Amino acid sequence: MGIVTIIEKSGTPKYKQIISSIEDAIVNGTLKKGDKLPSLNSIRNQHFLSRDTVLTAFNELKTRGIIQSIVGKGYYVNTEDIEVNQKIFLLFDELNSFKEDLYNSFLTGLGDNIQVDIFFHHFNFNIFSKLINDNVGNYSSYVIMPANLKGTENIIDRLPKDKVYILDQMHKELLGYPSVHQNFKKDIYQGLKSGLKQIKNYQKAILLYREEHQPKGLLEGFNLFCSHYAIQNETINTLNNRVFSCGELYIILDDKNLIRVIKGLKEQHLILAKDIGIISYNETLLKEIVEGGITTISTNFNLMGQRLAEMILNNEFAQVENPNGLIIRKSL
Repeated sequence: MGIVTIIEKSGTPKYKQIISSIEDAIVNGTLKKGDKLPSLNSIRNQHFLSRDTVLTAFNELKTRGIIQSIVGKGYYVNTEDIEVNQKIFLLFDELNSFKEDLYNSFLTGLGDNIQVDIFFHHFNFNIFSKLINDNVGNYSSYVIMPANLKGTENIIDRLPKDKVYILDQMHKELLGYPSVHQNFKKDIYQGLKSGLKQIKNYQKAILLYREEHQPKGLLEGFNLFCSHYAIQNETINTLNNRVFSCGELYIILDDKNLIRVIKGLKEQHLILAKDIGIISYNETLLKEIVEGGITTISTNFNLMGQRLAEMILNNEFAQVENPNGLIIRKSL
């Protein structure tokens, strides 16, 4: 007798009987990790089934990560953990402390029996494309953080549309997909507006902005705020050879440059808040403590992860703008 058993008129769809048969074979040790499964055609011919019926069963097992296909060779057992109900492809731009909060919140929200595989594209379009192309059809859901890469819609379009979720940055070309995202232009504008009284204590607002890594909306929102409230301003892309001057307020979008600014102030014997102000983007635990507390404009990354998990578990189509706010501390 073969691995697959089909009972006619059992009331259970035949593709589900194939799935159960393979799961049972894994549980009882007949199939082990690395073993090759019977071919689609052999199961079809043995049980007088359509090829589509067998393929449906194999595809479900594949998206759960239980089996894998190797081109030209067939299907193999990928894991002996049959309790995995979903297998999720999670593509981040990079990992940092606040993305780690998002990731942990996402995992907690999903609960048990869901496998999440995390990948990073590091703002490189070729890596982004390869990671998606190599994993088409291997997952039950795809969570994509496109960052500011251009043309991502052409790559994402290769995935099943009903299985894709967009995270963090939302491009107009991706509006057909569900998402949990930030409105960067509005968020930085509203955050700076909330701190207008303190900002006006400084002579000049300086945005440290790198186009290749950071959302264009941040630059647009900063410029709009400065225009509306007649704030003298400057945008720079590096701190190299920068000499800090009293009365400057720095809006810093990444943590490495935050440390560089604090170090630079100490070297020039300048006093934080009194001589130089700092607003940092993205809240982390460290910013509550360093230098008595750094003022931040930040979305709620824990909430972002929880909401994304809810959408996937409920198969929900929604486009959620994650909340954002200003937290004033001693750096301003």
